[in-house]
Amino acid sequence: MTASSVRPEEPTAVLGAIEEATGRLLRTAAAARPDRISDPSLLPGWTRGHVLAHVSRSAEAMIRILEGAREGVQADMYASAEARERDIEDGAGRAPEEQAADLEATAERLAEVVRTMPEEAWTFEIRHRSGRVFPAARVVWMRLAEVEYHHVDLDLGYTPGDWPAFFTGPELESLTTRFAADEELPPVLLRDTASGAEYRIGAAAGPAVTAQGSAGEILAWLSGRADGSRLTVHRGGTPVEEPAAVLPSLPPML
Repeated sequence: MTASSVRPEEPTAVLGAIEEATGRLLRTAAAARPDRISDPSLLPGWTRGHVLAHVSRSAEAMIRILEGAREGVQADMYASAEARERDIEDGAGRAPEEQAADLEATAERLAEVVRTMPEEAWTFEIRHRSGRVFPAARVVWMRLAEVEYHHVDLDLGYTPGDWPAFFTGPELESLTTRFAADEELPPVLLRDTASGAEYRIGAAAGPAVTAQGSAGEILAWLSGRADGSRLTVHRGGTPVEEPAAVLPSLPPML
C-alpha cells in the first residue's frame, strides 16, 4: 500500500491495512516462545500476554460499538472498567497458539462487521469512554492503531521503524493536533527528517525546543513508546546531549 492509498475516513481501505497489520501481529504471536509470553511488555504492569489479550478484547469492544452504530444507538465498549481489566487478566496467561487463535477469530469477526456496515451508519457519532466524539468510520482507524502500537509493545522485534508511512502520517497529525493546544506543555517543534514536514506541540510560554528524527521515531515519542532519546534535539540552536532529559513529559494516550 502507498501512503496515499489509505485514509482514516475510508473504512474499506483501512480494513485492508488492518488485515495486513493483523497478519504481521499473528506471525509474531504464533512464533513467540511460551516462556516469553509472561515476560514484561513495554507497557508498565502488563506482560506480553496482557497485551495480546487486550488486542483481542478490544476487537470485541469495537464490534459492540459498531453494531450499536448500525442500529443508531450508543453502545459501551466494555461493561465496566473492572470487567475490562478482569477479561485482560483472565486471558493473559494463555499459550502463544491460544493467543494467536483468539486474535485471528476476533479480527475476522470485526472485519465482517466492517464489510457489512451500511454506508449511512458510518456517520453515526460515537462517544468514546475518554469523552471524545467522532464518527463511527473512525473506529476502523482506531483498530489499525491498536494493532500497530501494541505490536511494538510486545517487544518481540517489531519496532516503530516498521510502521508503514500511511500509518505514521495520519497518527502524527492526530497526536500533534491533540497536544498543540495543551497549555501545560512547553513548546516543541518536531521535524520529520525524511519529508521535511514540521509539527508544533505545546502552548505554554517559552522558546521552542526543536526535535527531529524519522516519522517513526517522532511518533514513538508522542505515543509513549520511546523516551525521545533517538531524536536529535536542539535548545536555543544548540544540540543537547541528553534529548530525553530536555523533552517534556507527554499526557498518556487514551
